[in-house]
Amino acid sequence: MHISWLGTTAIRIQGKLQSEDVIVVIDPYKPAQGAFPRSLTPHIGLYTRGEKDSITLSADPFVLNSAGECEVKGVLVTGVQGHTDESVMYRIDMKGMSVAHLGLTNKDLNKGQIDALSGVDILIVPFGHKDAYDAVQAVKAINAIEPRVIIPMAFQSDNDPDAAPVQTLLKELGAPDKTAEKKVIFKKKDLPQEDTEVVLLEKE
Repeated sequence: MHISWLGTTAIRIQGKLQSEDVIVVIDPYKPAQGAFPRSLTPHIGLYTRGEKDSITLSADPFVLNSAGECEVKGVLVTGVQGHTDESVMYRIDMKGMSVAHLGLTNKDLNKGQIDALSGVDILIVPFGHKDAYDAVQAVKAINAIEPRVIIPMAFQSDNDPDAAPVQTLLKELGAPDKTAEKKVIFKKKDLPQEDTEVVLLEKE
């Protein structure tokens, strides 16, 4: 499974299923500033806060923007109701691995959200944006879900220069400062078994 960060809460996940590369794109919203793809060609497009302000998704992907469950091309997607009627969090099960994406939120997770998302392998958590968690809140959400891998998103970048830098979260987590990576490949057998690992993605 490949995961890359496109900016703010936009994430691209790619996995090979039955000899076909399947691409999932989450939150392809056009930012007010900074670099961002003009169009994307995923098989699945997921939105955590509606489709307004999205860039073009080519190739007629399956789109989900509400709570519910569906399976597309061997990928099981579970949409979990967010803190407002319009917001959704997602759990994605692909290639024997699970990923949770919390969208853009600064509210503590409720019981239903924790029940649906807890124990995922990889948690993509929003931090730094004015509408995202601060470091203490982010750690609280991480502890509630107990993932094996943490990937921060929505921190300071050219799309949001006023957001908090990711180092603030790393310090709160007690993690060493890291070099960001463009794209990370995850394999089930290589996931950490004991300690939770923080993976820092460089914005594409």
